[in-house]
Amino acid sequence: MTVDEGRRRGTCPAGSGTAAASAPASLVAAWQDRVARNPEGVALRYFDGALSARELDSATDALAAAFEARGTRRGDRVGVYLQNVPGYVLVLLALWKLGATALGLNPMYRRQELRRIVDDSGAVGVVCADADVHETLGTLAGSTVRWLVSTSALDFQSRNDPRAFATTERHAPAPDGDLVALIGEFEGRGASPVEPAHDDVAFLTYTSGTTGPPKGAMNTHGNVLSVVATAAPWTGVGEGDVVFAMAPLFHITGAVVNAAISLLTDTTLVLAGRFHPEIALEAFAEHGVTYTIGSITAYNAIYELPQAGPEHFASVKHLYSGGAPIPPATVERFQERFGAYIHNGYGMTETTSAVIAVPAGARAPVHLPSGTLSIGMPLPGLTARVVDPGGRPVPHGEQGELELSGPQVVPGYWGKPEVTEVTMPEGRLRTGDVAVIDAQGWVYLVDRLKDQINVSGYKVWPREVEDALYEHPSVLEAAVVGRPDEYRGETVVAYVSLKSGRGATEEELIAFSRERLAAYKCPRRIHFIADLPKTQTGKIRRAELRGLEGPGPFSPSKD
Repeated sequence: MTVDEGRRRGTCPAGSGTAAASAPASLVAAWQDRVARNPEGVALRYFDGALSARELDSATDALAAAFEARGTRRGDRVGVYLQNVPGYVLVLLALWKLGATALGLNPMYRRQELRRIVDDSGAVGVVCADADVHETLGTLAGSTVRWLVSTSALDFQSRNDPRAFATTERHAPAPDGDLVALIGEFEGRGASPVEPAHDDVAFLTYTSGTTGPPKGAMNTHGNVLSVVATAAPWTGVGEGDVVFAMAPLFHITGAVVNAAISLLTDTTLVLAGRFHPEIALEAFAEHGVTYTIGSITAYNAIYELPQAGPEHFASVKHLYSGGAPIPPATVERFQERFGAYIHNGYGMTETTSAVIAVPAGARAPVHLPSGTLSIGMPLPGLTARVVDPGGRPVPHGEQGELELSGPQVVPGYWGKPEVTEVTMPEGRLRTGDVAVIDAQGWVYLVDRLKDQINVSGYKVWPREVEDALYEHPSVLEAAVVGRPDEYRGETVVAYVSLKSGRGATEEELIAFSRERLAAYKCPRRIHFIADLPKTQTGKIRRAELRGLEGPGPFSPSKD
């Protein structure tokens, strides 16, 4: 689907979707340039398996022909309902060669969660894991989906690591075929020639945003190319590097700054299925990983492994974290133990992933008034500014809502012109994040507008309290929320998980925070839980934590 088609549908604002004239015409053109440069270079590794760029190109030609034979055409949406397995990459390239759109589907979704997104997108096909075929068929019965193809996580490797694969038993394939079998059946063939344009939608990526039902952000070929062209040099990714897909590929971070950045820059993409800290740690050493980006919760899981050491990160050039803010204390502890510095990065589904990041090799400064670690500087081509509630820019150093515009920002939401106009007036994305930009251009993310806590008229940003708690040597993860308080309006409550083998009491952590924060900002209650609730991409679910204590307000307290 092109932006022009989107405008006819009423989904894209006028004037959006413009791409740089010097960029390749599409992701397919960029991929073919990469194949021509180094056809025998290893493009994909998966445990003990490997595919060269030439082999991957040939296989996706065949798969594109197979999808076309099932009636898939340019502009159609096809769901990719998989973990980080080779089939995901094969399907992406095959769909782009058809001019079709990859619809990212979280493999943790079940029934109504899955059906809601499929119905909204009007997907014509879905590729799922063979173990999920039966349930997926039932969920999608009566939907727009005309065909279902399956793949096995066991394909393209022979190690059969029991930590990654619960069983080596293969399930019956989907009614419309098995992915590897289809590649064999259509070997040597290709789909009808299609030349995707910058405005064609490469990914349809659903986000729940701050309110309301999920919305499909239309990430175009031009959007993705813009991010790859700017993020690769900014983060130090180049020819010969080895990129580990730590973030899930169904999420925009994994899809673009793990997968696309690797496929289009002549590097090797390493996949290891769903994130498992021990497997990830071993993959770093085995494959000589030089770069990755993932959530800070993934890095915390690796940090907790007693066997992890500097030797596992010996090949690493640059590590990045996105999806959730990084507390300064966590970055320092990680570097002290492993010798690798975690660079901050920031992006949204609507910005086609990373658009603000700490330059490779640089260290993020700390915003002294709040203690917040900078998320970086805007990448080339991105305009970032901080605005007041009326949309007027505020001076350097003052708080306001972060607003972004540029070729990385999507043209709109699928089928939702009204929501598009509210969130992206005239192409300017209102992020909902409270930020500060200093005179040097460093951006500091204070918090989400909706998460602000109002204590007796004073504003409290959860991140500032969380960062203070992270300084305690026993704290692994912390999340802060506001709870109704009859005396103060709201009071500050923290949920904390502790490092393995370490202990702390509620009184100890409250006293610790009082040494670092104004009294009104300090938690009044601290709850210890084994694991904080998180999204599949590692973001802590503050909204879920708000409901853990029950619906009633706290009793009045004046201490």
